[in-house]
Amino acid sequence: MELAGALQLGELASAFAALPVFPLFDTAYFIVSVLYLKYEPGAMEMSRKSPFASWLCAMLHCFGSYILADLLLGESPIDYFSNNSSIILATAVWYLIFFCPMNLFYKCVSFLPMKLIFVAMKEVVRVRKIAAGVHHAHHRYHHGWFIMMATGWAKGSGVALLSNFEQLLRGIWKPETNEILRMSFPTKASLYGTILFTLQQTHWLPISEANLIFFFTMFMIVCKVFMTATHSHASPFAPVENFICPVFFGSVSSGHTSHHHDQHGASHEVSHPPPPLAKSKEELNEGTRKRKAKKAE
Repeated sequence: MELAGALQLGELASAFAALPVFPLFDTAYFIVSVLYLKYEPGAMEMSRKSPFASWLCAMLHCFGSYILADLLLGESPIDYFSNNSSIILATAVWYLIFFCPMNLFYKCVSFLPMKLIFVAMKEVVRVRKIAAGVHHAHHRYHHGWFIMMATGWAKGSGVALLSNFEQLLRGIWKPETNEILRMSFPTKASLYGTILFTLQQTHWLPISEANLIFFFTMFMIVCKVFMTATHSHASPFAPVENFICPVFFGSVSSGHTSHHHDQHGASHEVSHPPPPLAKSKEELNEGTRKRKAKKAE
């Protein structure tokens, strides 16, 4: 029975891995990506003032991962734009979300039950892109583990990694929002996922690619749907990271804080000069003699 169950699971995973993502899943991916663009401050005003800039930002949200991965592998970053069907589909989604009369399309796709379905479908595409990126890099660099991980990571979260460049198109410069400094859950999950797919591709992880795609997709769907439904930004990796990071990388020392306070204390002491010293007895007597002489004059 266990063997039969495993065999059925393997067949399910294989069928799932072979499931085409275009056009249904890609449409959901484009919808969620452009929705996130519309949530950005000033995105609506930009779409009215400069529709072309808005369209470029939408294309970066939809295809930024492909552009970044191509740059890493030394390929043309506009190769993917030869895929006319995907470009037209993403453009149609952008137009409907930003310019549909009475905002009907946006209201439909942002309705929470519908949005959760689209979010789940987007994670299917994300995991496929991670697997495809690692596979592509492995085909060109058989022993380049870090190249595989970088390419898979770019395929999975390239949009977030290019967020500062996308902000420049919107006339915003916020370097403190760099995704490397403050990784969101999809960026972290894409990084961990690309490590797993790299280990699988180099035969260090004893699991088939189809099974890994299936299980990691289920994990991503559950996490993202739950986080979207509850409007939570807490990372599921936080408990493990809070336990492991202090062991391997140390924790924030309180000495720096105390030193910081000491410096502030010292600066306060310097900025407020001490009160003048009390005059000595001789100085007082000298002052008294001068006053008496002045009166006599």
